[in-house]
Amino acid sequence: MHPADTMPPLPHANAITLMDSADYIARLLAAPRPGADRVLAFHDHRVGGVCTDPRLLLAPLDDHLCHRGDGVFESIRYQQRRLFQLDLHLARLRRSAEAIRLVPPCTWDDLRCRVLAVARAGGQDEGGIRVLVGRGPGGFGISPAECPQSSLYIIAWRQTAPPEAWFAAGLSAFRSAMPAQRGPLTGVKHANYLPNVLMMDEARQRGMDVPLTFDAEGRLSESAIANVALVDAGGTLVAPEGAGALPGTTLHRVMDLAAAFMPTARRAITEADILSAREFLILGTVYECASLVRYEGAPIGTGAPGPVAARLREALRRSLLADGTPF
Repeated sequence: MHPADTMPPLPHANAITLMDSADYIARLLAAPRPGADRVLAFHDHRVGGVCTDPRLLLAPLDDHLCHRGDGVFESIRYQQRRLFQLDLHLARLRRSAEAIRLVPPCTWDDLRCRVLAVARAGGQDEGGIRVLVGRGPGGFGISPAECPQSSLYIIAWRQTAPPEAWFAAGLSAFRSAMPAQRGPLTGVKHANYLPNVLMMDEARQRGMDVPLTFDAEGRLSESAIANVALVDAGGTLVAPEGAGALPGTTLHRVMDLAAAFMPTARRAITEADILSAREFLILGTVYECASLVRYEGAPIGTGAPGPVAARLREALRRSLLADGTPF
């Protein structure tokens, strides 16, 4: 059944009536809210405080973040009430904001405190945090000048690590029709994720797990929402270089951890390198360190998750917890 089939029918245009604010708010609170069970707590800078009613998780449609993708964001995991790599994520958020000349509506130290407050209000030991800084409300034009103040939204939601069976099965990957992103916004974690959305829809249509993007020279860049690396035939952990990938916090941590027991390198990776690799890894907030065991239907290595992925995943989890920011 399509999700739209479960929604109440839209009123005919002739049946749409003018409501007062009380009636509109009542209907708004009664409206369907898919995903409400995942929302734990949230903060909107304009309102202040933290709310736990997911029906009120709303953003003004004239915020340029909504209708222009004019904003930046970060996703942060937490376990055992410890936020993973909080300051690295916020440092990248700041670099992204500065790259598009966007200043948050509070100081960066204050923003950090607000993240911790939302995580606490969520009341769970494990979950995820999304931080969004937008150009702010003010109109439906394109000029930032119509937005008098930037916006800040912080959300805590239910998020758990994948089960071990998921890691044990491994994932399939393919070459996406979407090319690697190039230009001045390369490396900026901005809110216009339409290419990434289309990549994931392509994966759904092809019945595979992970879309991979390549640049015009045929060099591997990244996946839709994560970085990638491989263990080459000589046993070196190699991460792509020079192909426009967003620098990931998980990738950097994994490369540092791997350097303690194996050689590491950053260089261009081609499709031929993927097919000759011992192991192929996907690295990110959601995937942690998972194995890609098939590429375009062909097995990678033994066709099963390898020992390097398992060792790095365990080391990554220990490291993130040990260094996590408690709340």
